[in-house]
Amino acid sequence: MDREAVSGAAEGGKKGTWRHAAFHVATTIATPAAYAPLPFALASLGWPLGVCSLVVGTLVTWCSSLAVASLWQWNGEKHTSYRLLANSIFGPWGYWYVSFFQQVASVGNNIAIQIAAGSSLKAVYKHYCTADDGALTLQHFILLFGAFEMFLSQLPNIHSLRWVNATCTASTIGFAVTAISATLYDGHRIDRREVGYSLQGTTATKIFRGFNALGTIAFSFGDAMLPEIQSTIREPVRKNMYRGVSTAYSLIIVSYWTLAFSGYWAFGSGVQPYILSSLTAPAWAIVMANLFAVIQITGCFQIYCRPTYAYFEEHIQAKKNTKYKAWMWRLMYTSVYMAVITLIAAAMPFFGDFVSVCGAVGFTPLDFVLPALAFLKAGKMPKNPGLRRAVKALGSTVAVLFSVVGALACIGAIRAIVLDVKTYKFFHDM
Repeated sequence: MDREAVSGAAEGGKKGTWRHAAFHVATTIATPAAYAPLPFALASLGWPLGVCSLVVGTLVTWCSSLAVASLWQWNGEKHTSYRLLANSIFGPWGYWYVSFFQQVASVGNNIAIQIAAGSSLKAVYKHYCTADDGALTLQHFILLFGAFEMFLSQLPNIHSLRWVNATCTASTIGFAVTAISATLYDGHRIDRREVGYSLQGTTATKIFRGFNALGTIAFSFGDAMLPEIQSTIREPVRKNMYRGVSTAYSLIIVSYWTLAFSGYWAFGSGVQPYILSSLTAPAWAIVMANLFAVIQITGCFQIYCRPTYAYFEEHIQAKKNTKYKAWMWRLMYTSVYMAVITLIAAAMPFFGDFVSVCGAVGFTPLDFVLPALAFLKAGKMPKNPGLRRAVKALGSTVAVLFSVVGALACIGAIRAIVLDVKTYKFFHDM
């Protein structure tokens, strides 16, 4: 389907280096919207299960990313999108499987990102404009961020975002350092006797919050765009991609684990779904963390727009429009997309809920289940019979286990959204 459209990602002449791959992967995965909720996820699971879930999620998705990267040109054909790769390995059902879940992941992720960006912008605004509290609401900032993203959407492909994503990667580091430092500072200021780590609520509430937390952790490792990123990388593609993925995950491990553990330690069971909302001092550090978050999120949003834009790109290319008409069509469909995403984010600004449902329904099938199945069918297996059986058993276990995790997380996320819709009005200023 989108062989030409998504290969637009490679229009930059496949000039991307392993550093560019690291920028893209880090920007796609390690967004503040992804790891700012991790302390809350740990608080919903408790220390033992929370730590285990986070470590297993990290290792499985790292290996899954390397497995997907290894399947580049596995049958002599270069696969420029996740959909084309799935079609080549599994046939039509694989193509439509990826198409559906990639759209769910992309749209859900961008809604969550809109809410996170609006929340961070509002926090900065409240810091400097305390006198007119309430003059501008969360919805105003979501709208502002949406307008800026519509402007960036006119960049033609992923490779054209490389300097945006380099800036975003630097902001990821800035956010992690600032947020972790502020968390530790706050943690030492709080009377530790008042911080509890027991799970809150009734038995049913604890169970559903646990399910929800699994979706949040799945969301935090969301990367449904690896082949699209890989299509922008120069030869040797596999080697450069392996290096880029591993570099990105080194950053992810340091930032994710440190913020998750320090955030839960500092605030215990009372930590907020968005860790910056729990911070109280120092004020300048909180402002910096929120600004870093907004900068980083801008690039991540653009990466996840691209699967949706690819459908429209194919239609435009098929009509062979003039350059001006093609630009007008692009402006129109990007405007419609941004309007829809912004409207949903403004109407239902339940950040934690969208994070969880997106992780459960979008990222779990694409980042945990499908890579294991694809490698089992098309990957290069060890020649040693015992080792081959072990790899097959491990891959099958990962696919089955995370299918169950995705289903449970989906149940918890949907329940949370239903409860929030009953509690809050639409367009509530969170």
